[in-house]
Amino acid sequence: MNPVLRGLAALLALSLAACASLSPAQRDRATAIAAAARSTQVDCAGADACAQPSALYALGPQAVAESTEQQPRHYTVILDRGPDALLARINLIRSARHTLDLQTYIFEEDDAARLVLDELLAAARRGVRVRLLIDQLAAMRHVDTLAALAGAHVDFEIKLYNPVLHRARITYPQYALAAACCWRRLNQRMHTKLLLADGRVGISGGRNYQDDYYDWDDEYNFRDRDVLVAGPVAQVMGTDFQVFWSDRRSVPVERLADVGKRILEQGVPALPPSHFERPQRAQAMREAAADPQQIRERLLSQVIAVGAVRYISDTPDKHREDAEANALASDSLRNLIANARDEVMVQTPYLVLSKSAQDLFRTLHARPDRPRVIVSTNSLASTDAFIAYALSYKYKRRYLREFGFNIYEYKPFPADAPIDIAATGAQLPDLGLAGLAEADAAAPADALAAQAEPAGADAATPRGAIAEGADPNEIRGAGLAESRPRRAERGEPDRSSVLYRQRYRQPLTQEYAAMRYARRRTNEPVPLKRAGVRIGMHAKSMVIDGRIGVIGTHNFDPRGDHYNTESTVVIDDAVFAQALAASIRRDIAPENSWVIARRDKPPIFSGLEYSIAKISEHLPIFDLWPVRYATSYEFVPGPDCPHPLYRTDPGFRACYKPVGDFPEVNLGVKSLTTRMFTAFGAGLAPIL
Repeated sequence: MNPVLRGLAALLALSLAACASLSPAQRDRATAIAAAARSTQVDCAGADACAQPSALYALGPQAVAESTEQQPRHYTVILDRGPDALLARINLIRSARHTLDLQTYIFEEDDAARLVLDELLAAARRGVRVRLLIDQLAAMRHVDTLAALAGAHVDFEIKLYNPVLHRARITYPQYALAAACCWRRLNQRMHTKLLLADGRVGISGGRNYQDDYYDWDDEYNFRDRDVLVAGPVAQVMGTDFQVFWSDRRSVPVERLADVGKRILEQGVPALPPSHFERPQRAQAMREAAADPQQIRERLLSQVIAVGAVRYISDTPDKHREDAEANALASDSLRNLIANARDEVMVQTPYLVLSKSAQDLFRTLHARPDRPRVIVSTNSLASTDAFIAYALSYKYKRRYLREFGFNIYEYKPFPADAPIDIAATGAQLPDLGLAGLAEADAAAPADALAAQAEPAGADAATPRGAIAEGADPNEIRGAGLAESRPRRAERGEPDRSSVLYRQRYRQPLTQEYAAMRYARRRTNEPVPLKRAGVRIGMHAKSMVIDGRIGVIGTHNFDPRGDHYNTESTVVIDDAVFAQALAASIRRDIAPENSWVIARRDKPPIFSGLEYSIAKISEHLPIFDLWPVRYATSYEFVPGPDCPHPLYRTDPGFRACYKPVGDFPEVNLGVKSLTTRMFTAFGAGLAPIL
């Protein structure tokens, strides 16, 4: 056969196989088989479903009791540390009495995700109605797992959002086919993240369900952030979840072609017992979730009482043709920024701005009373999405000059981060940054405070009063996790000295649907000069004028504006906002971030170089000018430089030294590829 005809025949066969779906009758039969297989046994006869007493859960009814229609009351906890975020989730799941709703973009099958799944199933078995909604592209990787969950228990339901090709899992060729036939639908993802217990206490923010969001990965972990909210707004969260759950795009897994076929041909498989890579760590987390003292010390001690809370979420209507009119989260964030007076702090892992966001910041900077804009984001060394970084690298001149950004890029080995490295059993490298240990972390009021206590924290509800409200009958458990054993102790090769892992276990966050099925190396972090557990920024937060705090899922990027559904929690409270600002200022402190500023001007023809670079930057392709406007700087403390400065301060260059465009990166193919995407990749911006 002619090679061209052979290729067309293969493509046709692939198309037919990929698009093959179950008939309505087959879907109904698979549904019936799954329903018949579901256990109806309930292990508890109590009206409260034998829920574990929890002072954290008790914040919900307490806030509702203290609220009026005119003056709502809420209790909040900023979840900065990964293990604490996992602890809060497990404790809430165990304390639920009636319903548990979990909505997420990624749900893996590793230790952290499996631990949460076990707890959800245990809740269902004691009589709690559990609903699990996952975006299709980042759902569990095995069809058998989904088929088993479809028939696990009568009180456990699982759906996938927007399943392209009517399947739960798609292969690389199928992804390519979907991209060719259904590009817009393929990119319309549910990026909303929510865990809600009984419509009383909710958790929302940047974290998915995967080890690296909870400091449980021994190669790469995320600096992320969630917020726990207890009070009346939880009812709004529940209504929003119901909208997604009832939408036609949310499909029960047993009605999808691959899962349904598995059930029709072999029945509902049994869900195998959980196998944990670190069983001691999982058990320690279980025990901690039942320990009132740990809940008190690690979570209740951080409670901040606030008034009104807004939960703003895109609905599935955003995925209609008139999506722009339904981008509620994006519009709300832009309105908050547009009304800023003094300072805007933005934290995002991927600094790729949509056109509307660029127009907003350009207008903001043109104001005579323009506010200071601080941006905390990833460096090339820390990011898990180097293509996104390459495009932000392309536009640094614009960000600094036209938008007035003060950009801080996160280091891959931050010296002072809320990351529990001990949980991984690995070590951070010796930073070897002379003089940093002597740096004064506390900056003046007009400079960068590295670890400031939130101003006015005493104005919040007394921490002790809430902690003392814990039920004394709560079960006490053992201490928190033991360190992870090294690979050698598990009979695996020790890779701690390898500077560049040849294979990361998978593309990390999978945030970018369009790039998820690119070559594996495309999705890996770049090679570094030193070994260690790498940390990457994943938090999505904002503080306006030290008064309004925002924690959500929006990356402030084109995907969030046009494709993904996003959610955000907005709290107009100075104590909360200043606590969040202190957390971000810690991330941008010199020991944790590099400052981006204009490189030194060349001695001659500086104006000509700037003009050529600006023209090259505006080209959609062939941006080949080798010299960028800005580079990275490291703070050098000393007698004349007692504290960090902004890049616009007169003494900046005397206190900072340039460390190159890509500090810590082992320059090689990746740095070349980064420059190639800078030159030719501008067309990818709308989907990044």
